[in-house]
Amino acid sequence: MNCPIKITVEPRYIPDRSNPVKSYYFFAYHVTITNKGTAPAQLISRYWHITDGHGNTEDVHGPGVVGEQPNLAPGEIFEYTSFCPLPTPLGTMEGSFQMLEENGRQYDAIINPFRLAAPQVLN
Repeated sequence: MNCPIKITVEPRYIPDRSNPVKSYYFFAYHVTITNKGTAPAQLISRYWHITDGHGNTEDVHGPGVVGEQPNLAPGEIFEYTSFCPLPTPLGTMEGSFQMLEENGRQYDAIINPFRLAAPQVLN
């Protein structure tokens, strides 16, 4: 069965909150979650797998997103922006949102890997 939840992520580097001299790179990422299915679904929890430029990883689990556990009716969209500091100018994130439908069916909506990159490393 195809996942009825579509997730898109737009990352961006935030130079004003970064300090490359101290190996601190700050990234924002804007997430758009769309319910393309026929049943309402609630985002219960999140899982992120973060990898920095040295290959170090961190797994983050938690309830909801940005303090919310949004219910998405069919066709509804929920958007939010969050942040990720890294010790390197390049990294990746991927993960999933755990969804719950009214009938009790649970599933993971997969977040495909995306790159966090400071402009200076893209040359």
